[in-house]
Amino acid sequence: MKRKDLIKILTKNGWWLERNGLKNEPIPRHNEIDEMLVKAIIKRQGLK
Repeated sequence: MKRKDLIKILTKNGWWLERNGLKNEPIPRHNEIDEMLVKAIIKRQGLK
């Protein structure tokens, strides 16, 4: 999955790219992100 697609999913669910806050999720800066990592991030945050 492309990084920008993962960021779109997160922003649709109320997340934003900012380093300050109570909850955060590190997103790799690679153009392509492994599907297993994407699934783990989505599962950890309780998103669909």
